[in-house]
Amino acid sequence: MKLNHLNLTVTDVAAARDFLQTYFGLTVGGERGNTFAAMFDDDGLVLTLMKGTQVSYPNTFHIGFIQESDEKVNEINQRLKEDGFDVAAPKRSHGWTFYVKAPGGFVVEVLS
Repeated sequence: MKLNHLNLTVTDVAAARDFLQTYFGLTVGGERGNTFAAMFDDDGLVLTLMKGTQVSYPNTFHIGFIQESDEKVNEINQRLKEDGFDVAAPKRSHGWTFYVKAPGGFVVEVLS
């Protein structure tokens, strides 16, 4: 069985969409203004973003983007820092990993 789609409620669909396109290569399949966007990864997963006025995920909730190497994790981390995101340096945990709060109110893990 394969996971087909996941919906995230976000405070700003356009900002979340742009973030996911810029740093993780998701593509937009359809959208309705700043209220909805359907995005696709290169493996067929559909990630939908829906606007909500209040976004409250549990502290441990996050989505993850696995990378092919530690170097790629470092590269994404550096790009985010250069673009003004508050991210800690990657560290060794269950992989080479770091977390970033994404525009729209959810957390992303980047790991290898």
